[in-house]
Amino acid sequence: MSFWFEHFAVAVCAISGVLAATDRKVDLFGVLVLAIVTAVGGGTIRDLCLGVRPVFWVQDPSHIVTATLTALVTFVVARYWKLPHKALLIADAFGLALFTIVGVEKSLLYQSSGLIAILLGVVTGVAGGMLRDVLRREVPLVFKAEIYFYATAASAGALIYVLLARFAPAFTGGREISMVVILVLRLAAIGRKWQLPEFRVRS
Repeated sequence: MSFWFEHFAVAVCAISGVLAATDRKVDLFGVLVLAIVTAVGGGTIRDLCLGVRPVFWVQDPSHIVTATLTALVTFVVARYWKLPHKALLIADAFGLALFTIVGVEKSLLYQSSGLIAILLGVVTGVAGGMLRDVLRREVPLVFKAEIYFYATAASAGALIYVLLARFAPAFTGGREISMVVILVLRLAAIGRKWQLPEFRVRS
């Protein structure tokens, strides 16, 4: 896995964590907590499931440094320029795409089956945002009908990556193709308001 690829994913997720604090009357410490939890939460759960000790950010604290510095810069920028809500969704989409593929790659590296790699890839992509939303006392985005292909996009990209890794192991563009699939599906779903059927009970 690329060192810079993983750090870029951490930075993007940290940005989404900061943007999620907008209009929440959260101080700088609270913003940093949201950013770091969003950035490393999914990867922490993945590593615990894989039995990796220590987890990635304990083994390499530079991930926390990246998340903290990114959060501080975003905090300053957001204080002077009001960013639209769609900026959070776009930042979250990039974080979803990047971390899902990082999760699948690491799972396969630790000899997980294809199914487990897909599941842990999705967990890596969505769990940080779920923890962020719980801290904000909100229903996590992934559970809302109007989230527009959140875990669905992650699952599709993870599946494509696993299939390419199994049936075309010599192909070197699997990471990029899978990430683009997640990103395009997610952004298209946001723009066109695609969503899965909502659970309703007939009265």
